[in-house]
Amino acid sequence: MSTEEYPVHPSIEVLAGETIFKTKKWWMAVLKISAFGRVKYRIYLWLFQDGAWVAKQKLTIVDSATWEKIKAAVDLVMGK
Repeated sequence: MSTEEYPVHPSIEVLAGETIFKTKKWWMAVLKISAFGRVKYRIYLWLFQDGAWVAKQKLTIVDSATWEKIKAAVDLVMGK
């Protein structure tokens, strides 16, 4: 797991994270977070804009069953 500091809202506690890719302009990571008393998993996509990382997209995965459905759908669309 990465020890990087991720640019999330101060109310969100990052429990673990893994960067998928990071360029000068774009950054994607998967994070395990604690927010509002619940543990969640999120995929973030940030854009470096005006000297700071700004969240452009995020997908929250609430449980393993939802993840399996997302994974199966992606595999199907990709022809696997």
